[in-house]
Amino acid sequence: MTMTERPAAGEDFLRQADPYRRELLAHCYRMLGSVHDAEDLVQETYLRAWKSYEKFEGRSSLRTWLYRIATRVCLTALETRGKRPLPTGLGQPGSQAGDELVEQTEVPWLEPMPDAMVGAESADPAAIVTSRESIRLALMAALQHLPPRQRAVLILRDVLQWRAAEVAKVLDTTTTAVNSILQRARAQLAEVTPSEDKVAEPAEAEQRELLERFVTAFERKDISAMVELFTKDAIWEMPPFVGWYRGPENIARLIDIQCPAKGPGDMHLVPISANGQPAFGLYMREGEVYVPFNMPVLTLSDEGVEHVSCFFDTTLFAKFGLPESIPVPR
Repeated sequence: MTMTERPAAGEDFLRQADPYRRELLAHCYRMLGSVHDAEDLVQETYLRAWKSYEKFEGRSSLRTWLYRIATRVCLTALETRGKRPLPTGLGQPGSQAGDELVEQTEVPWLEPMPDAMVGAESADPAAIVTSRESIRLALMAALQHLPPRQRAVLILRDVLQWRAAEVAKVLDTTTTAVNSILQRARAQLAEVTPSEDKVAEPAEAEQRELLERFVTAFERKDISAMVELFTKDAIWEMPPFVGWYRGPENIARLIDIQCPAKGPGDMHLVPISANGQPAFGLYMREGEVYVPFNMPVLTLSDEGVEHVSCFFDTTLFAKFGLPESIPVPR
């Protein structure tokens, strides 16, 4: 039976529950680290909620009730799933540009999330559940180090601002246990997250200029210009390849010798926004069209590009509303 087969209950449920879909998607994404998994689990959340809607007694808000269901759905899913790392989270030393590229497609890598899907493009500072900071790639990668229950407690308490007693009901435990789990989660997260003393992001005008330079350097495959883009300790990683690369010269040489683009006009970049960060759909020329190649997500500072996570899963292009191909201008 589907929702449409129970018109009255289905229509009432959808009318009241649909406004929470984007923030529930953000919640499931924080829990799972995959846009594909998050969409599936939000769908399962709504199906479970719809089936139980006639029994919903209103003792909590509908939003809180939906979050309880979504959290439990995510915890069940995580029982059979491993963490979703980035290459820098594998514990391996950095690579050199001339090293052989090692691809591991069997690893369930962390995926980027389109801002538009979770409302992170909003400028409303009150929208904490879908704010840019709460889905940053650095935070998402750090959350992968936490066991599922710690992850759930940290997200519910520190991101969604739930009271400990509310979290205890979701996890069928005590408030004391929730506070203990939160303390351990915060301590573990502090070990893997960057220092709070990180360099501030550039102002809007400087950011726009830096991104324009990034596009120009790549579309021209201007290696010397690329060196000037990155900070001295910049990091470049590109799942499903396990290597990661530190330093402007190392990164630029990697692109010089490993990227299939031969020269100007072989790459085309389309600006997008992912995880509250500037990003691009990078297309590679094949004959008279550009086809999807990878998706760099950038972390910027007022000194330049600090970090690039470059995702080679081209199925992500459709999630960002990017075209399957782009004609090469004549």
